[in-house]
Amino acid sequence: MAAVVFNPVKVVEGVLRDAVAAAEREHGWAASSWFATDEGDAGAIAAQAAVAAAPDVILVAGGDGTVRAVAQEVHRTGIPVALLPSGTGNLLARNLGFPLSDLAQGVETAFAGANRRVDIAFASTRDDEGTVSRRAFLVMAGIGLDANMAENTSSALKKRIGWGAYVDPIARSIIGNAQLHVRYRIDRGRTRSVRAHTVIAGNCGTLTANILLLPDAIVDDGLLDVVVFRPKGAFGWARIGSRLAAHSVFNKSRPGRWLMQRTPDLKTLNYVQARRFDARFDPPQLLELDGDSVGTVRSVALTVLHQGLTLRVPRDGET
Repeated sequence: MAAVVFNPVKVVEGVLRDAVAAAEREHGWAASSWFATDEGDAGAIAAQAAVAAAPDVILVAGGDGTVRAVAQEVHRTGIPVALLPSGTGNLLARNLGFPLSDLAQGVETAFAGANRRVDIAFASTRDDEGTVSRRAFLVMAGIGLDANMAENTSSALKKRIGWGAYVDPIARSIIGNAQLHVRYRIDRGRTRSVRAHTVIAGNCGTLTANILLLPDAIVDDGLLDVVVFRPKGAFGWARIGSRLAAHSVFNKSRPGRWLMQRTPDLKTLNYVQARRFDARFDPPQLLELDGDSVGTVRSVALTVLHQGLTLRVPRDGET
């Protein structure tokens, strides 16, 4: 028996139910259990109910926020999670090479695919009141421009024009060139201090519009890839834009990757890999996880659980 967690705002429920029913008949499965998210629940309560039904697989129909909420509840159980991308970004599905517009194939994979274990990361935060929270993420955590875009970009605008919705906040950020003060530590090493524009840590490397931000990120290597943006004015941003464009083009081939590995690093774009990344901010900063703002934090500890989540992938994929 399968369970389906779906965001009714993102999916056409009738079409989804028909696709699942067809797969049940084809593979001889019992009727699935259905659990909808709502405005007050991004997916956690629905996922808990789905787990209680003891399914063989949980289908998640929604965006990255729904997937993140479900993964946080499900990863301890070992129940496979099948992705049915239905949001604006769908970054986890994009990075894994899943089809974004083939519902029938996604449902077929859920019922007859193979299992693949991937990493799941966690952000343990402390706010100004001293409240400590721990949240999962699968794609990226961001502070600075990245978090401000998540906080201040209209959901309706993103749905209507996609990536173009971010043009205004990006332009404002570049013109303002706001800096944040970060005290950070890598894998419990010594504490360092830096002024930066944006800090992003992730398990996946590719953003919306196929921009490759973290070229060495692998979803199951047990490491977080961290990048710190430190541009000085418009010229610094232009160099960063050129480098990201080059990553996106050259990393598609082995010779291209060889070339990029031998290209000198930019002083304005610093990369590091870590199993743990601790950071403190003065003043507190907005934090985003997988494209959703989670509010202002004073400090954050980012960690990764190696192969801590089971995903259902096409049968010819890696198991």
